[in-house]
Amino acid sequence: MDFKQIQELVKMVNKSNISELSIEEDKFKITIKQKDNEVQQVITVPAAVAPVQAVAQVPQAAAAPAAAAAAPPAATPAAAKADNLVTIKSPMIGTFYRSPGPDKPPFVNVGDDVAPGKVVCIIEAMKLFNEIESEVAGKIVKVLVDDASPVEYDQPLFLVEP
Repeated sequence: MDFKQIQELVKMVNKSNISELSIEEDKFKITIKQKDNEVQQVITVPAAVAPVQAVAQVPQAAAAPAAAAAAPPAATPAAAKADNLVTIKSPMIGTFYRSPGPDKPPFVNVGDDVAPGKVVCIIEAMKLFNEIESEVAGKIVKVLVDDASPVEYDQPLFLVEP
């Protein structure tokens, strides 16, 4: 089972009334539990399985309270535009990296233009490096997470002006 299939399962469980879903295939087992509108993922993969690079689609939703705490509104023209900004959020729990390697430049910086499908960061989860792609076209206005920081599911990562 690849990462996109797992992501689709999480979305289906999130949209349905199913409280728990378990799937077992050979040496792979996944359990997805839903509790109070939160999706919890428990994935068990044996150490003998080789890591696979996966590409995640970032869900779009209204800005979470964490975004408000990370970027408090101010009486500036930029804050007046904050209503039309799109938030790119983390599709998983893991470690956020802005660049493909320690000696490489960041995927995107403030002021850079992004298009749907452009990689904006990497999130490492369980020794897998998942490229996170933008689903919107626009300009990066703010990076909300420090490099090599842990991130939570649905945590805002970038603000984009469409």
